[in-house]
Amino acid sequence: MPVTSTSGFSRNARHLRLDTFVRLRWLAITGQSAAVVGAQFGLGLALPFGWCFLVIAASSWLNLALRIRFPASYRLSDDSAALLLAFDIIQLAALLFLTGGLQNPFSLLFLAPVLISATALPPERTLALGLLAIGLATLLALVHRPLPWFSDGRIELPFLYISGVWTAILLGTAFTGVYAWRVAEETRQLAQALAATELVLAREQHLSQLDGLAAAAAHELGTPLGTIMVVTKELVRQLGPTASPAVADDLHLLREQVDRCRGILSKLTSLDGDEGGFLQTVSFSHLVEELVAPQRALGTVLEATSQGDGPEPVCRRNPGVMFGLGNIVDNAVDFAESRVVIEARWTLDRVSLEIRDDGPGFSSEVLLRAGEPYVTTRNPDRVVGGDAVGAGLGLGLFIAKTLIERSGAQLSLSNASQPGTSGAIVRISWARHLFERGAAPRHTPEFSVPPPLTQRDPAPI
Repeated sequence: MPVTSTSGFSRNARHLRLDTFVRLRWLAITGQSAAVVGAQFGLGLALPFGWCFLVIAASSWLNLALRIRFPASYRLSDDSAALLLAFDIIQLAALLFLTGGLQNPFSLLFLAPVLISATALPPERTLALGLLAIGLATLLALVHRPLPWFSDGRIELPFLYISGVWTAILLGTAFTGVYAWRVAEETRQLAQALAATELVLAREQHLSQLDGLAAAAAHELGTPLGTIMVVTKELVRQLGPTASPAVADDLHLLREQVDRCRGILSKLTSLDGDEGGFLQTVSFSHLVEELVAPQRALGTVLEATSQGDGPEPVCRRNPGVMFGLGNIVDNAVDFAESRVVIEARWTLDRVSLEIRDDGPGFSSEVLLRAGEPYVTTRNPDRVVGGDAVGAGLGLGLFIAKTLIERSGAQLSLSNASQPGTSGAIVRISWARHLFERGAAPRHTPEFSVPPPLTQRDPAPI
């Protein structure tokens, strides 16, 4: 699954509500009705009154049908909105045909649907609606019913004046459409930038809060882990050679896991540390082996392969990224039925890591939001190795995703798609120059500490 962005919901927010179109059309119907009634009875002009109100009634019937068929909160797609605006242009053209064509001063209302389209629809549809308006205006300049300017006669305006009105509609449509589109596009871009900024800030705020929780957890858990280690050593001393091989193996495994927990807590308190020990360079294959080694004693088969084109990439070891990758490998081992595959690949331009397991994979509803805080992939009733593991908090993948993406990587989540296969797939890809940022040259045995990263630079691996 691609990294979450704001483009999806920004496109949805761009769509206009049907209620907006319905209200605007009722306003237009009211204005058209008032104009026809005023001209017929107020000014005494002999208009084709019945035909005019039949055209206006068509808009009313459409409005009523839309109101009955769809809820007020329904948002129109771009195609649906363009069709409704095209109907408004055609309806206005039919009304103008009955009332003098371009001699009617209300012919400038051709600009209204184009203006609405420019503020809410893509440029292609606005262009199509503008061409429709100009085409109908051209037809009305040549063919229309005469407008009875006086109660006892009519007047024909010079064709030069009609041409001027047509030119005004043409230029007005073009200028208004382009201007409204530019203003609306700048507003949309600003809104999208603000939404993206709020999303990033929210994620960073979650991570900052978790940094404090991690330090507190490391402090609180240090004492009980030390106690467990002391008790384990005491049991080993007391049992001595009399301990059965099974018990001795269990005590040895317990000590290894306590050491591992203490190491993890140490990393949590120094994810952004600059200690010299963290600045060592490692090859890509050694990095993969470092991720796999702690998992080999847990009973799950791990297959790690490394291959690529050109020299093997090296990176400056970053504890934050190592923690994130280790968390993903831990999840793969926890959910795998029997096997986890880790493939490291590289080219002259890209470095990628793919982690696959043969477990149940991501559920569809979780896959849509995987990586967001407090979205867990663990079932509260899940059992591993005969023991109930319970539900997670949904923070592990969120932390891992954020730490890895800080290094400039792209992370995607998906499920196995080949027939007869199952399991989750996590793909992580770096541009090679980002992966090797800060690493020492291969022919140089020593390297200097790189300058501090700016806020625009991704963190090194």
